Amino acid sequence: MTITRLPSTHEGERPMLPTGDLCRPQGIAPTIDVSGLVDRENGLIDRSVFTDRRLYDQEQARVFATSWLFLGHIDQLQKAGDFFTTFMGEDPVIVTKDKAGRIRAFLNSCRHRGARVLRADYGNTRAFTCTYHGWSYDLEGNLISVPNEDGYHDADWDRANWGLVEVAQLETMLGLIFATWNPHAVPLDEQLGDMKWYMEAFLDRDSEGTTVVGGITKWVLKGNWKLAAEQFGTDWYHVNMSHASALMVLSPTGRGPKKEIAETPGRQYSDEHGNGTGFPTHPKSRFDAQPVHQYYNYAALTDRLGQARVEGPLTTGHATVFPNFSYLPVNGSIRVWHPKGPDEMEVWAWTVLDKSMPEDVRTAQRLYNLRTFGPSGIFEQDDGENWSEIQAISHGWRTNTIPLNYQMGIGSEREDGIYPGSTSTLYSDAAGRRFYARWAELMNTPAWHEEQR
Repeated sequence: MTITRLPSTHEGERPMLPTGDLCRPQGIAPTIDVSGLVDRENGLIDRSVFTDRRLYDQEQARVFATSWLFLGHIDQLQKAGDFFTTFMGEDPVIVTKDKAGRIRAFLNSCRHRGARVLRADYGNTRAFTCTYHGWSYDLEGNLISVPNEDGYHDADWDRANWGLVEVAQLETMLGLIFATWNPHAVPLDEQLGDMKWYMEAFLDRDSEGTTVVGGITKWVLKGNWKLAAEQFGTDWYHVNMSHASALMVLSPTGRGPKKEIAETPGRQYSDEHGNGTGFPTHPKSRFDAQPVHQYYNYAALTDRLGQARVEGPLTTGHATVFPNFSYLPVNGSIRVWHPKGPDEMEVWAWTVLDKSMPEDVRTAQRLYNLRTFGPSGIFEQDDGENWSEIQAISHGWRTNTIPLNYQMGIGSEREDGIYPGSTSTLYSDAAGRRFYARWAELMNTPAWHEEQR
């Protein structure tokens, strides 16, 4: 297959979306056909998927507007009125617990002039009040107070029509909160499919569930969000080269891992929804932080989760839930890659631990996470440098015409009867190919909000 370059222009009428009695054009139409940019069969990706602003705008409307997106951890909402703010794509969102104990999520934009209703990162409140003109909303999103409201009487005014915009669906799973703007999205459990089995190896080790500690670490990186999401889903291949110095520091001898560790066998799971995870497999798979390793009863974990999970995805590995939620079991790191234009992302990272962990073990895992990942982590800095380097040169004319190679592991996918779903070798681009295939499928499919009404 020959990679097809993007057209310089596109034409067509924009679809209309009603908002009350108001209709206006939405998104890019007829949109850019990305079929020639992703060649899953031959493992080729056009570099413009990382650099083209038109594609970025289209993926906001067709990938982020339609997919289940990670919002946070249920531990961040303890009682009624607790809230935190985050993003769904580039849309700012308030996540809160209402008076009935229900978790809800709203667009963080006042219906009056569009300013953010809430500017704090987290806290507790009885109502959300915009600091521009004072419109105020309750925990259920209803508009409850409008200064000088008498001025609206001649305009057929009804507060009920001007509440906060709520997400179409919200679900919690294994302590995590996901939501979507898409009223027609399949249930979250169906979207995850077999991926949930792998997630349970990380998030269901403790019958009491998980907790988050240490707040949220946030930093900005130059690089397209997909570079990070695909790596966490598919790329064990970079570890021995990119992280060579970090592996030397962490090894007992100071010379790096032994050959049998550096060339470890393993498996990589991927599915048609774009989810992916890879992990070494070893009968003595263990946690890196010594206090964490000593805390766990691996025989009990085998009884709870099964031998395959304990020897595989329980500890060392990497994973991405499409499109932009990723995690690392070995240090309890979960993160979301917030898109901030085609050339930049904002990374938000949490440390997730089992609730039953004693304080000294929690501290050891949290510190191990900070030392290895996060903006000052010895592994994280390597990754950020790689992504920024790729993005920095990808706008060059000749550079941007050369397809990228995602061919490793083609033909190795199979159902092995040990790990659910389709898996390939650990050193493989299989999950990357499926990640971009899913991206291309959504990019070429009219979204729910593009339907003519």
